[in-house]
Amino acid sequence: MVIIGGGPAGLMAAQRLAEAGHRVQLFEAQATVGRKFLVAGHGGFNLSNAEETSRFASRYGAEAARFQSLLTHFSPTDLRAWAAELGIATFVGTSGRIFPEARHKPADLLRAWLGRLRALGVEINVRHRWLGFAGDHGLRLRGEASGQEFTLEPAATVLALGGASWAKTGSDGAWAPILREAGVAVIPFAPANCGAEVCWSAFFQEKVGRAPLKNIALRTDAGTTLRGELMLTDYGLEGTPVYALTPHVRAALATGQPATLWLNLKPDLTPAELLARLRQPRGKASLADFLKKTLRLNAPVPTLLREIRPEVATLPPEELAALLQALPLPVAALRPLDEAISTAGGVAFAELTEGLMLHRRPGTFLAGEMLDWEAPTGGYLLQGCFSTGTWVANAVRQWLAERQAPLLGKEGM
Repeated sequence: MVIIGGGPAGLMAAQRLAEAGHRVQLFEAQATVGRKFLVAGHGGFNLSNAEETSRFASRYGAEAARFQSLLTHFSPTDLRAWAAELGIATFVGTSGRIFPEARHKPADLLRAWLGRLRALGVEINVRHRWLGFAGDHGLRLRGEASGQEFTLEPAATVLALGGASWAKTGSDGAWAPILREAGVAVIPFAPANCGAEVCWSAFFQEKVGRAPLKNIALRTDAGTTLRGELMLTDYGLEGTPVYALTPHVRAALATGQPATLWLNLKPDLTPAELLARLRQPRGKASLADFLKKTLRLNAPVPTLLREIRPEVATLPPEELAALLQALPLPVAALRPLDEAISTAGGVAFAELTEGLMLHRRPGTFLAGEMLDWEAPTGGYLLQGCFSTGTWVANAVRQWLAERQAPLLGKEGM
């Protein structure tokens, strides 16, 4: 049994197959396994989310029905139990996100996981790059240290090669041409969960730099609205609401026009309540002082308002109220693919059986981010990798058992 790729999906498939008694060889091109897993953990070690299953599945957009099944098979509750078995206790935060307890770091979980895999007999080979297929069942690999190429013919193969973001972690999408050459449809990669570019003026970039906007709401032209915290940057916007709205922005940009995100700076006030406050006498106070006193809107809000509407200081209360709850932020582009937290695109599900095996290469299964799905941050990405890895391990076991059954029948004749 061979697994190509040492990220969460590949490691989970390796564990489940080894637990079922299979001899597992795992090959990873980087010097260590789990590199993207560790990098992702630096921003907050968010393993999953405690949302109800149907709502959780809806986070996967067009693939919601598929992930409904995957999550039922390996749920966030199962993930917490798995982590506990490794000695990593978890808790559910106020946001519903699932984290390891504070004393546990990403490296702690990975270390415990690798210990479990070694105890199960999983053979992990780092610095070994997959070069492609050999014949109907073989794999071509190269040991990067020796430069030697060799071929394996495993009983089954799991490819868990990741997406195409954060190339420094090994997630570079270099496998896509190999599968396309084999006739497999691979949807072009696109950035997901990434920053959005806004053409700020040089003055704004210098004056504001990086600044957070807390307790805001962000809306698309289609009406999808998300609450959270926004980060203004020299190039545009970052933050969880921006990341979650990436699919909508990407679709709008595909038309060839800038996309607009509508910023609500006071989402907890009704329009009538906001207008009533803005109708208070301003006297000789500047706009910045007036907003600070009446609405607790501090810097960089006045600068942001002037950037979008230079005449904002002279607007009547009605127009200012409307602007504060629907400030148009024109997005010119998304950040480059390699800066994205994850990617859209990958192997089309039409190329796969229900067990995620390639129609064109029986015995070759796919898991993780190399499949054509996307989800927002908040635990959904890692959960998707864990769940597809588990699903594929079970599918491999079933496929091997079905192949073995006729042979056992013949031996009994």
